[in-house]
Amino acid sequence: MPTYSKKFPLSQIIILLVAGLFSLFCLLPFIMVVSGSLSTESDIYKYGYELWPRNPTFLSYELLFLGSAKIFTAYKMSIIVTVVGTLLSLLVNFLGGYAMARKTLRYRKALSIYALLTLMFNGGLVPWYIVCVNILHLKDSMWALILPALAQGFYLFLIRNFLMAIPEELFESAKVDGASEFRLLFQIITPLAQPVLATVGLFVGLNYWNDWFLGLMFIDNTDLQPLQLILRTIVSNVDFLRTSGNAAQMQQLSAQIPSEGVKMATTIITIGPIVLLYPFLQRYFVKGLMVGAVKG
Repeated sequence: MPTYSKKFPLSQIIILLVAGLFSLFCLLPFIMVVSGSLSTESDIYKYGYELWPRNPTFLSYELLFLGSAKIFTAYKMSIIVTVVGTLLSLLVNFLGGYAMARKTLRYRKALSIYALLTLMFNGGLVPWYIVCVNILHLKDSMWALILPALAQGFYLFLIRNFLMAIPEELFESAKVDGASEFRLLFQIITPLAQPVLATVGLFVGLNYWNDWFLGLMFIDNTDLQPLQLILRTIVSNVDFLRTSGNAAQMQQLSAQIPSEGVKMATTIITIGPIVLLYPFLQRYFVKGLMVGAVKG
């Protein structure tokens, strides 16, 4: 028998081949999105989405970057909001989850019930808008894209359940050694909570990066609008030009506008940072979900 078979058994080779094929199939939708963004509108309607564009064109990207200065400003705003919002949200949710997990806290059950109620009920869109605008004065402010989504009950319970799996003896021994509550939290508990923090951080970062609703509700200044809202406006305008042409000139123009290609190009533009971030957090992702999901 050849020597390489001892190092690579047949079962391992089969597993690697199956995993490779599965990975390739997972990449196919992304490849088709890239191909669709480079295809002409007529090719998409005639042949559908293909792995390789028949007549490659950058018209969709040219249309998106007509106002390149506005796109880059919106990109910078989305990055700032995502980074600042994720860090602040992690801090707030971690402190809240830690308080709910501590058995020595007198009103932790009431706090848990309060967090649970936010998952079951909400005050409605109009009261929420009035509070944000008239009381918190978040209109046309960068904080309008951060503060409304800062704390969420799901993340509080995810962190709480993870921390409740830590033995209580660890807290007691740290207290005996003279550790203060802040030192216990940031020097002992925080390193142990890296999996759940990475998991929650990925969820929160995705929410901030993909959010356009808060910008639509609170931001009128175009310099403060996030990338997703700008791209949504561009896609809506392209669809409007394509579907509302009554005159012959408008119909000819709309036939040339790559509305489907613009949607695919928008996906490519917005997905980049998240695709680059996920591999660094993936090793914590499954562990954080599994341990955080233990009933406590």
